[in-house]
Amino acid sequence: MKLNVGLIGLGRLGRVYAGDLAGRVNGVRLAAVADTNAALAEEVAREFEVPRWYPDTLAMLDDPGIDAAIIVSPTDTHTALAVAALERGKPVFCEKPPSLSLSESQKMKDAAARAHGFLQMGFMRRFDAGYAAAKKRLEEGAIGTPIVFKSSSRDPYRPSLEYANPKSSGGMILDMGIHDFDLARWYMGEAATVTAVGGTLAYPELNEVGDIDNAIVTLTFESGRLGVVDLSRSGIYGYDIFGEILGTTGTLRIGYLRETPLFVMTKNHVAHDTVPFFMERFRDAYTVQLQNFADNLRNDRQPPITIDDAMGSLRIALAATRAQATGKTVSLRDPSL
Repeated sequence: MKLNVGLIGLGRLGRVYAGDLAGRVNGVRLAAVADTNAALAEEVAREFEVPRWYPDTLAMLDDPGIDAAIIVSPTDTHTALAVAALERGKPVFCEKPPSLSLSESQKMKDAAARAHGFLQMGFMRRFDAGYAAAKKRLEEGAIGTPIVFKSSSRDPYRPSLEYANPKSSGGMILDMGIHDFDLARWYMGEAATVTAVGGTLAYPELNEVGDIDNAIVTLTFESGRLGVVDLSRSGIYGYDIFGEILGTTGTLRIGYLRETPLFVMTKNHVAHDTVPFFMERFRDAYTVQLQNFADNLRNDRQPPITIDDAMGSLRIALAATRAQATGKTVSLRDPSL
């Protein structure tokens, strides 16, 4: 029997999820979609042949024909939607970040505990073939003891000012960097302190909403190991996502920039294309992540990425955001985060 899922949020990433759920994830039926933009909800439902669409997300959650909810709406809506779904007995998959604050994320955790519910968080890089292989090789001891973590995330252009607004997205360090911070924890363990510098260097219009476009974050882990993350919205040459783990006996390097396996070589010149954006770079990772969610529900398995994982990464993101704003080193143990 197929799992009937309802998808909430039909923006850029929501459409990617709709396509996966409608045709690439086994054992799943996309039974309904919901978005506060009624015209968009109807359009996506028609495009992917979804039988029901809702402009009211709570109405979709009340639909008895929906077995599980997948939340891909703006970050500032995640808590209310996840809590509502869990209270209705629906298992939940929620995209990153979990929320804009640890207190809001705690509400999600509490709701899951009260309902004895299933709550899986979305960090698709863990399901990417390269990042997953690096984790396996790390655990096998292929590079000895990991001592330095490096991660680079560069978008080819800025998002809309509406999306970039920290009131709904949390700002660049939180919204973009939380992927890198999740990987940092996954590979290296818990962070102890964070420092950060950043600025609005390429797109001055981002000042209108109070966001930045470039930042460098340094991490010290509880083990004493080190980490550095660079984030940019002005990587105009393409979507550039790389990771590196330096160990005592070797190094793991993750990622690629060339999209098509082709070099064009002419006199004194070699060229290739680049990855356009996240939909192309992580297409398979998104599918594998959703397949994992469906398989976990059907086989009564616990989520591999929990709300505690998401809160750990969010804590780093909040600390880094504060460090960038204040110019001070921030402790992850600071109770005011």
